[in-house]
Amino acid sequence: MKTTSRANPLSYLSEQLDDLKAKGTHFRLRVLDDEQAAVCTFDGKKVINLASNNYLGLTTHPKLREAALEATRRYGVGSGAVRTIAGTMKIHMELEEKIARFKNVEACVVFQSGFAANAGTVSAILGKDDFIVSDQLNHASIIDGARLSRAKVLVFRHKDIAHAEEQLASVRDAPGKKLLITDGVFSMDGDIGPLPALCGLAEKYGAIMMVDDAHASGVLGRNGRGTVDHFNVHGRVDVQVGTLSKAIGALGGYVCGTRDLIDFLYHRARPFLFSTSHPPSVAATCIAAFDVLQDEPERIEKLWENTRFWKKELALLGFDIGGRSTPSSETPITPIIIGDGKLTMDFSRELFKEGILATGITFPTVPEGKARIRTIVTATHTTEELQQALEVLARVGKRIGIIGN
Repeated sequence: MKTTSRANPLSYLSEQLDDLKAKGTHFRLRVLDDEQAAVCTFDGKKVINLASNNYLGLTTHPKLREAALEATRRYGVGSGAVRTIAGTMKIHMELEEKIARFKNVEACVVFQSGFAANAGTVSAILGKDDFIVSDQLNHASIIDGARLSRAKVLVFRHKDIAHAEEQLASVRDAPGKKLLITDGVFSMDGDIGPLPALCGLAEKYGAIMMVDDAHASGVLGRNGRGTVDHFNVHGRVDVQVGTLSKAIGALGGYVCGTRDLIDFLYHRARPFLFSTSHPPSVAATCIAAFDVLQDEPERIEKLWENTRFWKKELALLGFDIGGRSTPSSETPITPIIIGDGKLTMDFSRELFKEGILATGITFPTVPEGKARIRTIVTATHTTEELQQALEVLARVGKRIGIIGN
């Protein structure tokens, strides 16, 4: 059959990719050949993995493996429908009830991802006549949810309480609901949101208080209950979002709050309404993970022991880990700030050649001039592995001029 030739309407994408390559910030996906672990194999090469969100090593925990297998044998591999039609299984409800008890709230709903939980919730509970007061470094899922809601967005400088109050005060008398929202732990810098002060502002100005605890779930608070527990502000945060795909080791996100909030999300949160629910194996895995959080607190203790060691040694080597004198990171997320995007990606590639997976992150994920290697140590890294990684970082860093000799 004869076909007519025409200009490629997507040629502009190739041009933009060529621009990324010229800047040295283009990347290709690295492929994991085996388990997500502290030491694993990417692209056929064995590496120490400093790029994973698998904080507690639960992706390979035997109790989680067995829970997934048993649920598959009992319930099959999929739910077959969205939650509101025929896809709500008893095991989904068991997971949500377990999370609600763990977080000390009335109710919980699970979404297919943390991104969907944030974007779906913000866009569901607010509309075009409302206001969102948001930290400038909040996660992309919050930003997208704000856009979808069509509410007016007022951004405050990162962790600047005075500026947040200015923004709230500026719309105090305007009609419409106000939402004050922050990350619990900021994913690029590893610092913790000033939740108690923000709760005070929400109460003063009658705003809804919301926190995205994706990187705090399983890391901060008693047994990993998150920043609300870390700061003991129970009852002062109206909407808590968490993830099941980082420290919990599986997949999904969740929203916790009042029974009415969750019931409303059943009816109006579009990712919940229009996405097939989790396979039963995923729900069972997550249930088992929360049991592990309760039964094996030593995992979190080891995570923090490794984190303290890592930050101390990186700083002694002369790396900029978010501030030379007072590093901003307060969690296992430890950025190595390089600045230049091309140099950052070169550093990441050279590290990989010498057995370290440490991903370079550049614009637009972080601002121009703030490119970095984001490192995350886990509970399952050994001291020997971390020391080996430090030796490689130092050697490569000196060779390409990131740190002095």
